[in-house]
Amino acid sequence: MRLWGPIEAGSGTWRFTLWAPAQSEPQLEIEGADPIALIAAEGGWFHGDAEAAPGTRYRFRLDDGEAVPDPASRAQSGGVHGWSVVTDTLKHDWQTSGWSGRRWEEAIIQEVHVGACGGFRGLADELPRLADIGITAIELMPVNAFGGTRNWGYDGVLPFAPAESYGSPEDLCALIDRAHGLGLMVLLDVVYNHFGPDGNYLGAFAPDFFHAGVDTPWGSAVAVDQPAVAAYFRENALMWLEDYRFDGLRFDAVHAIGNTAFLDWLAGAIRKGTGPHRHVHLILENAHNDAARLAPGLYDAQWNDDFHNVLHVLLTDETSGYYQDCADSPAGRLARCLSEGFIYQGEPSANRGGKGRGTPSAHLPPTAFVSFLQNHDRIGNRAFGERLTLLTDGARLRTATALLLLSPQIPLLFMGDERGSQSPFLFFTDFHDALADTVREGRRRAFAKVDAFRDAADRAHIPDPNAGDSFAASRPQSGPDAAAWEACYRHLIGLRSRFIVPRLHGTTSQGAEILGEKAVSASWRLGDGASLMLAINLGAEAVDFPSGAGEPLFARGEMGAPASFAAWFTPL
Repeated sequence: MRLWGPIEAGSGTWRFTLWAPAQSEPQLEIEGADPIALIAAEGGWFHGDAEAAPGTRYRFRLDDGEAVPDPASRAQSGGVHGWSVVTDTLKHDWQTSGWSGRRWEEAIIQEVHVGACGGFRGLADELPRLADIGITAIELMPVNAFGGTRNWGYDGVLPFAPAESYGSPEDLCALIDRAHGLGLMVLLDVVYNHFGPDGNYLGAFAPDFFHAGVDTPWGSAVAVDQPAVAAYFRENALMWLEDYRFDGLRFDAVHAIGNTAFLDWLAGAIRKGTGPHRHVHLILENAHNDAARLAPGLYDAQWNDDFHNVLHVLLTDETSGYYQDCADSPAGRLARCLSEGFIYQGEPSANRGGKGRGTPSAHLPPTAFVSFLQNHDRIGNRAFGERLTLLTDGARLRTATALLLLSPQIPLLFMGDERGSQSPFLFFTDFHDALADTVREGRRRAFAKVDAFRDAADRAHIPDPNAGDSFAASRPQSGPDAAAWEACYRHLIGLRSRFIVPRLHGTTSQGAEILGEKAVSASWRLGDGASLMLAINLGAEAVDFPSGAGEPLFARGEMGAPASFAAWFTPL
């Protein structure tokens, strides 16, 4: 039984519910009607019935007179401080009702920010081009309602309501419907570890939603061990997957939830709720590299920061921040990443002050790891949001792209990669007054330990997240050699789709070898017994690539030369 959000009760009546254990007499307000006193039930719940229809605006009035939106609002009118709107996404006329998804092994993912792509409708217009290149899935950064009109989405405060600035719930349904019609999966980032700072009213009427004595980087920890709170996130996940027909969810920063029992319970509830007839994919972001979560049955994969980190060091020679963990022997670390998944499997991490990070992962299949050269975090966490197109030369970046797309791990691109975009992706928000000042200065203060920004005058040049220009500059524009980049991606994805994807299930590593200071080779036995070998050299000196490795599949540059890559495929 659903606990949160309005439920149609029949005959033009809807039931409205609120979990407000700190309240005595909350009221329901329907726009244009007299307030209705909610009826108290067990466990801090209140409910009330009222005449309503899709489009009706409503809100709750607390004991102290404050008006608040429904924390499970399915849509908002007037932002996160405004009215909630009765919504029925089940009424969408789906044109792809027979869609059941795609196998995880087929995933070639592009991460996108909906706002930077022109909202739900603007992104829908881009889908045919992405599908034509060979991308098989788009992953949306969070689309839940947040304070203001622009945000990365991780400051969301109403997890059930699509952001108004992106479009309506119907627009989101239409986007997913069109994607499915083109054979594209649609994945969604969800944030269950914290709420944003603007528009989060939960503490006012349900302080038990949080553990006041347990701190996180974003405030008190979410009390996921509370039954009402656990139900909130279960219903949210199932809403996205069932009502909107998303094909999967990526759980943001699960290490910050601090409760693996809840996480596994949630994944199990999702598996049970969506059933075996659909391909529904669950992906983790976990800074702790907890391989135990990736045992078969609950989750499909984890974002593998290690792949990015070591390739970034090899491409740019940067070794500050989290890149210091790959500063020594980057070739050896890349070899381990290709053969075993995680680089850090319990070893001390310099970036974590010498604390151990990770658990053994060599037993996991390559498809348990989502690899990427860049994503929203790895670009946007830079002071000026530079992409790799501006941090390394094109030849070496194309070589690394070949490794990304022909490795058996699941590849993820960031919007604009396929066009060689040089547009920054900056951190942007739309906060005001004191909160805007706090976010701007906090952002700049975070770079104080970086050599280039130790001086306050230098930090003052870091873009203001709240400036409209920060968002405008982050819209991905085609690079000067966009056609060549698109041809590169199209060719590599075509090879992956033809030779690797059909054989990915059951693939096992056959090991990896250091060939030089920045060169490695790695090989795998594919699921049907075929073999795949890759060799890459990102160094300045030539190395010897393996000989007799099989039938050539792809090559870039002179064999073993700087910025060269080769792939061999041998069928059974």
